Amino acid sequence: MAELIQSKIADRTAVIGIIGLGYVGLPLCRVFHQAGYPVLGFDVDEDKVVRLNAGENYLLHLGLHFVREMREAGRFEATSDLSRLGEADAILVCVPTPLGDHLEPDLQFVESSTDAVARTLRKGQLIVLESTTYPGTTRNVMLPRLVAGGLVCGKDFYLAYSPEREDPGSDLSTREIPKLVGGVDQIGGEVTLSLYRSAFHQVVDAKQAEVAESAKLLENIYRAVNIALVNELKVLLDAMGIDVWAVIDAAATKPFGFHAFYPGPGLGGHCIPIDPYYLAWKARETGTPTRFIELAGEINRSMPQYVVRKTALALNERGQSVHGARILILGLAYKPDVDDVRESPSLELIVQLQSLGAEVDFHDPHIERTQKMRHYDLGMERIAWSPEALETYSCIVVATNHSAYDWQEIADHAPLVIDSRGALRGVSGPTDHIFPA
Repeated sequence: MAELIQSKIADRTAVIGIIGLGYVGLPLCRVFHQAGYPVLGFDVDEDKVVRLNAGENYLLHLGLHFVREMREAGRFEATSDLSRLGEADAILVCVPTPLGDHLEPDLQFVESSTDAVARTLRKGQLIVLESTTYPGTTRNVMLPRLVAGGLVCGKDFYLAYSPEREDPGSDLSTREIPKLVGGVDQIGGEVTLSLYRSAFHQVVDAKQAEVAESAKLLENIYRAVNIALVNELKVLLDAMGIDVWAVIDAAATKPFGFHAFYPGPGLGGHCIPIDPYYLAWKARETGTPTRFIELAGEINRSMPQYVVRKTALALNERGQSVHGARILILGLAYKPDVDDVRESPSLELIVQLQSLGAEVDFHDPHIERTQKMRHYDLGMERIAWSPEALETYSCIVVATNHSAYDWQEIADHAPLVIDSRGALRGVSGPTDHIFPA
């Protein structure tokens, strides 16, 4: 049976099914389409399906025309009909893995997707989980659901884990980022390696699904812990009257043993704010404490409150109250030069400032309006940009340092700036109205 799917991979006739057409799934569609495969995308959001089949791309950082080009080539189709999963030879699961209300893993989308695959599972299919999750998910959550119908893993079908490594806004394309692969058994790993090697520049054999799952968590916990360190230093050094950005610049001159991380108003994106809690939750099963990881999460989650406090203090120094103040949040996306607002600290800044009675607006060059999300439904549209508009606000809070912004213009026209990104360092003219946060 392995020979059959291997031959389909070799001659590019294998149909690649991708469940979840968001920030992970849609770039994967492009990678496998570029490699010559027919691609069948699945999503429960009917609006996404309609837009994709019309050749429209809704993730602008990926480019304007690639969806249309895939459609015109005749090898890409989107559908919400999960009964068609049996048409795919390889099924890549790219669904959200959020946190529950008590910071516990929420695998409902992985479980429901796996159940859908199980209903149409046939001999010769390959299933790969790409969603970030805790070690053991592929083997202990997916595998029992897939074998319940009587097919045997490693003989009738193949199962593996290969974590997504998307970096929106990066110059690296998806296929240029090394791809980790870990099978639940040797044959599953070998089949998955063959598939990804046909589409990616570099594929790394992690040997085991649990190794690949853990490596993905380590990658993001590494970033979360180091960002927490500089966020804590920011608070400390600010209290001591020392510029944290100057300290980081100075430390970064060391050519070994140091990698610069930068503070901000909190963490965003789907991975870094969430992944540490997946491992911390799983660690409780072994009775092993993860105090270091959990502390980093606490520090990073506290940063929006710190920025709000700095904003209130800066307004107070000018004889103003947060209550009734007109505050403009600059940047809704969680990182510069993308339109991705997942877990963005800007959303929490808006909610906290509104709860204190402020009148809050936002501007982001990449985002026209807010959308309903799991924890936020702000119903806001961005303001029209002009220097004169900046002058009408009590305070400007820099939450995302998009390169499209003219920071000198902002410094010249905003009456008060709370800069959580170090974006206005080096602007000319008076700076006594610019406060780091």
